[in-house]
Amino acid sequence: MKKLLLAVIAVATIWPSLAQQTFNLGGDISMLPQYESVSTPYYNAAGGRVSDVLAFMGNTCKMNSMRVRLFVDPDPAIAKTGVAQDLEYVMKLGKRIKDKNMDFLLDFHYSDNWADPSNQSIPVSWKKNTDNEALQDSLYNYTKRCLEYLVANGAKPDFVQIGNEVSYGMLWRNNSDRCYSNANSATWKRFTDFLSSAAKAVREVTPDAKIIIHIERAGNTDATVDFFNRMKSAGVDYDIIGLSYYPFWHGDLKQLSKTLSTLATRFPDKPVQIVETAYYYNYFPENNPSYTNTTGTWPATSAGQSAFVVDLCAELLKHDNVTGLYYWFPEENGSGGAYWSEANTVLATWINRGFWDNSTHKLNSGILKMQEFLTGKKAAGIDGVVQDGESADEDAPIYNLSGQRIDAVTVPGIYIQKGKKMLKK
Repeated sequence: MKKLLLAVIAVATIWPSLAQQTFNLGGDISMLPQYESVSTPYYNAAGGRVSDVLAFMGNTCKMNSMRVRLFVDPDPAIAKTGVAQDLEYVMKLGKRIKDKNMDFLLDFHYSDNWADPSNQSIPVSWKKNTDNEALQDSLYNYTKRCLEYLVANGAKPDFVQIGNEVSYGMLWRNNSDRCYSNANSATWKRFTDFLSSAAKAVREVTPDAKIIIHIERAGNTDATVDFFNRMKSAGVDYDIIGLSYYPFWHGDLKQLSKTLSTLATRFPDKPVQIVETAYYYNYFPENNPSYTNTTGTWPATSAGQSAFVVDLCAELLKHDNVTGLYYWFPEENGSGGAYWSEANTVLATWINRGFWDNSTHKLNSGILKMQEFLTGKKAAGIDGVVQDGESADEDAPIYNLSGQRIDAVTVPGIYIQKGKKMLKK
């Protein structure tokens, strides 16, 4: 086999060392088992049946990590709002993820219902005693018990999100518990004590898992920095900054870029993961005053959704501190079964942001574009220069930065071979 001498060029020192860094690409697939339970059809772009959606996401879409939310005691009466994931549900789905050799991101909501910037309600079973110390104990014991159960059943998480979109705190008894920027120090201490209790349980049961603190303030750089400055001052134990980024709520990519660059400067030891993002492929809510109409940049079409994904990946590749990208609810696929009926309904309303068309059940192309993030991250270090008419190894396949296999290097640019980045001058 012909080997060629390559002119090795220095790899720029970036944060952190690419040789030691892993990158994660995936989605929050918390509704997938419910769709599967009513035999919801999934088709690829050509109309062929996708028999195993999780395997398809891994093999065809090159995703290597999946996120699943966990509620304390979800009420079956609200299951069709997407709130159905109790511990047993999450264990079974988590084990499937691990069995596919994917990383598993566990998203604790610490509530019986959606936890987000507007809702952080205390679980009903924890309301017997809502003193701060009692809630810390409930949080610690619950986190520990869940993780022990998952580990014992082959669903050990690789990442643990201690709270969901906790921009303003968690476990609210009333409005005075909300952690606004002007809230008093006792209110913030109550919150950071909760996070520390959760983190303690994670370290005890799954010491190798990375702890994520997740907020949704990507659209406000100053608020994001203020939040994580408070985490630092309080000595909260965590590894990764998790962000939600939806352009219709959080601003354009320039705003996201500002936040990411500032985080890299202010918190150089903390990688960032975009743990939620999505975009509409149909029915953009133009008349909703809480939305910024972004259809002038990305139309609410399958092509527009795909263009958003491409642009987002291109932006994230400019930021060395970004190590993960997760799409929210990629498996969305209508109300459930092939026909509308109460028995087949798993979702009460269509959200129109997933990667399968709600009407045709066929694949939208955006999911295939997401792999550009992973390909680009893996290619971030240049290992050698390919001379005219040469390749690094005749028998090894060569890929461009979009992950497409090519027969030969003929056009100047950057290519991937054997996991190394090669430059064609």
